[in-house]
Amino acid sequence: MIKNYWNKGGKQKRIVIIVSLIVIALLFFLRDDYQPALLFVRKFIFIILLCGVVLFFGLRLFRKQASTGKRIFMLAVLAVFFGALYFVGWKMELYDYMKTYNVFNDLNKVNISTLPLTQNERIQPLKNIHSMGNESVGETKDVSLPHLVRVDGENKWTMAIQPTEKYYWQGLRDNTEEVFSVSSTTPFPRFSNENRIPVTFAIGESLKFSRNTYNAVVQRFNPWMLINYEPSDTFYMKNDTGQWVEVVSLIRWKGFFFPYPSFGGVMIIANGEHDARDYIERITIGKGEYIAPEKMKNFPYLTKQNTLAEKVSRLQAESLKFLGGFSDPLPWNMETAVKIPDLADDQNQQPFVTDFNFEDTKIGAYSGLYHWFGLEPVGDERTSLTYSVFVPADGTDILYYYDHATRKQGYAGVSAMPLKVIESRKEFDWSVNKPVEFRPYIKDIAGRRRLFFLGTISAIREGSDNFDGAATPDLAIIDSEYRDVIWIDVKHPSGWEKEIYNQLNEAWRSSEGIGNYFVEDTKIIDVVGDDLKKITINPIDNVDNKELSVEELQRKVDSIKSIKNSQKRMRLKRELDSLSGL
Repeated sequence: MIKNYWNKGGKQKRIVIIVSLIVIALLFFLRDDYQPALLFVRKFIFIILLCGVVLFFGLRLFRKQASTGKRIFMLAVLAVFFGALYFVGWKMELYDYMKTYNVFNDLNKVNISTLPLTQNERIQPLKNIHSMGNESVGETKDVSLPHLVRVDGENKWTMAIQPTEKYYWQGLRDNTEEVFSVSSTTPFPRFSNENRIPVTFAIGESLKFSRNTYNAVVQRFNPWMLINYEPSDTFYMKNDTGQWVEVVSLIRWKGFFFPYPSFGGVMIIANGEHDARDYIERITIGKGEYIAPEKMKNFPYLTKQNTLAEKVSRLQAESLKFLGGFSDPLPWNMETAVKIPDLADDQNQQPFVTDFNFEDTKIGAYSGLYHWFGLEPVGDERTSLTYSVFVPADGTDILYYYDHATRKQGYAGVSAMPLKVIESRKEFDWSVNKPVEFRPYIKDIAGRRRLFFLGTISAIREGSDNFDGAATPDLAIIDSEYRDVIWIDVKHPSGWEKEIYNQLNEAWRSSEGIGNYFVEDTKIIDVVGDDLKKITINPIDNVDNKELSVEELQRKVDSIKSIKNSQKRMRLKRELDSLSGL
């Protein structure tokens, strides 16, 4: 048709050329808008081709049939095929089943024999930090979703103070001009002064058009990346020169039969205001510096860091249900099948980003940030902890897991924790207080490495969907083996281990036959003989300048009396010993 129109004359040729140029320009400049459609085709390429082939040959046979009955039969066959494909693939989730199995086969899995220790425990849950951040900004500002990252050697919650999406004009005109950087280990997070970093990003998550983070990153993709990559979580951190940067985690889709997501590297967006030159670059080839997964080791600030998309790590952890074989998760087996437990009242589901120390595990893993999962059996009534999963948060191609079930440890899992906490404090109004984010707390206490869960009590207003953060939240530690709840002093983390021991030591001693720990020896020093003569009281000189208070004099007198009494006791003891010798 286009060829015939082209041959009609010069005017028609000019129209075809102009329209073609406009279409090409639209395809180039608007690729961030239609890229989701390309990704959809990429994700379901095998299913789309299968349906296309069946439909093509089915309609071909349909047209060849002479009788109406045979044509109706062919249509019925096609309807049954596509209906069965929908039921098995989507309703019974066979497509996701095969996708997860591909992830399992692609994983570099390591079964560890020793649990790592936790360190730098974070006090506040993510949603509390988010709500407290929003409480600290004005009407025209929003706070992006917090992420736990390493900044200047410390674990901190970072989030952008960005123009609100409520008012369209702010996202069109303003920049992101500040970043919150709040310590994760303090019970008193501060959202002012030194924790409010002035830094300008002309590209942000809430900004519009080419200044939006998603749009700018997609525009930066080459044609191959355009159909295989997608932007995911956005992190704010310092680079190796101390400059704040925006790090966008990328997801790469791999495979032809049932494609699956994997870590695809990161896109780095520098801070600073953009001029006319940057605007042209932004709308043509986008903004950002792409760093592939294999090159991230060349950037120290990206190693042992949190840059992995949670969408990827969740699927990797879930794929461990195939450890018992391809058919084990099917309904008639389920012997070792596991799931990621999602708690109804917890607004931040697993993974929980946690700082682990792998030094004594002897497996060569780095100590730093990991995505942690506590997998449980698939049944709703089963809440035991089956696997502890540690996914390196910097995207390192490896997954560590600890098999609790095979060792028959009988630990309670995350989904059992809320009821334990509620049962321990019946006086709480649990309709507006929710125990949330039960992250691991692993310590060497009383001669053993023990696994606990650290949970926070978050308040929620009636009729609200967001938790209200408290500066000093209630914290509970639950022993996953003994199921006991220890309410700890949030203000003194250094004493948590002793608080745990004080509550559970008798149970541990009776059950495990352990000795005494955290014992403070009291030494009594007796003064005998002429040592009393060595104690003198300095004369009171210059009374006007060196006046001793009555309390100070009384303390000195009491000290002398105690020494005299001690001397008398020692003499009496020696006399009794001599008499007993006679």
